[in-house]
Amino acid sequence: MNLNELPYRTLAIVRGTDRHAALRTVLTLAEEGITATEVSLTTPDALWVIEQARRELGPQATLGAGTVLTGEDAARAADAGASFLVTPGLGEDLRHRAAFELPMLIGALTPSEVIAASECGALAVKLFPASLGGPGYLKALRDPFPAVPFVPVGGIDAALARAYLAVGAVAVGVGSPLVGDAAGGGDLDALRERVARWRAALTEEVAA
Repeated sequence: MNLNELPYRTLAIVRGTDRHAALRTVLTLAEEGITATEVSLTTPDALWVIEQARRELGPQATLGAGTVLTGEDAARAADAGASFLVTPGLGEDLRHRAAFELPMLIGALTPSEVIAASECGALAVKLFPASLGGPGYLKALRDPFPAVPFVPVGGIDAALARAYLAVGAVAVGVGSPLVGDAAGGGDLDALRERVARWRAALTEEVAA
């Protein structure tokens, strides 16, 4: 999984209230060019969503599980077909169990947490919640951690995504500003329109 090669440098976060709507959302995002998606385990029947999406999208799809809190979560997500895992932080269970067979984006906010995530072999540090510090905070973190790949997550719209990428984020994670209410049964045509606007905005940044 090469984060620098994600389409539009975007990881879509699907956190829904209905499993069928969540699945339709993942598939629609892929159809519209947002092919890297994280399904939060807080979504009802999230593992079923991952299984079905994997079946539809095939083995090469960049499809992961988010809100992974324990080693058991990690194992079950891997069994369901996730190709990467995303955590909001790093608990002792994940730290000490063999949960890192799949690439992981490990949540961190402080410098100490960034060090801990890096020591555990994180593919990237999920800067979360990024809204607490904004792009300026990421820029400050990159001074002591220039080699750490950061993926900011939390409250990121297209303008903020461009700002984060400009200060060195390898990608951004985006939920409701892109997904909206689609994963709860909302209109898929509206989702397609949001994706089109997102692609246009991020294409400018990626090309810059």
